[in-house]
Amino acid sequence: MSKKRKIRTEGGDALVANPFTTLDGTEFLGDERRPRISSPQKKSAKKKSKGRVEIRREKAGRGGKTVTTLKEFPLHIPLSTLGAMTLELKKICACGGTLKGRVVELQGDVCEQVCAELNLRGYQAVRAGG
Repeated sequence: MSKKRKIRTEGGDALVANPFTTLDGTEFLGDERRPRISSPQKKSAKKKSKGRVEIRREKAGRGGKTVTTLKEFPLHIPLSTLGAMTLELKKICACGGTLKGRVVELQGDVCEQVCAELNLRGYQAVRAGG
């Protein structure tokens, strides 16, 4: 069996070279060399809402299981869009669910996640019930 050659790690000539020695530290700190990021212009008009959606946490009549329901979607939104939105909400909330008529049912108490997502999509999400 051959002896392995040990590699010294305490430093030496090979590890002395510092790649940052040529930088003096002032090149990139000045405001004149930093690219300016323009702030987005604020629009005076509010973004038009796609409609009001009621979000309710239900437990009654479901065998003790908690379900989040989304009701009162505007009639101008087609069922195909609601079906696609149901799939995306199930992925975002990591839960099961279904579309029954024009009502989206998601398993579990995911009201806060759904409210945030619907607000991002342009809906006026309203928590209904107690």
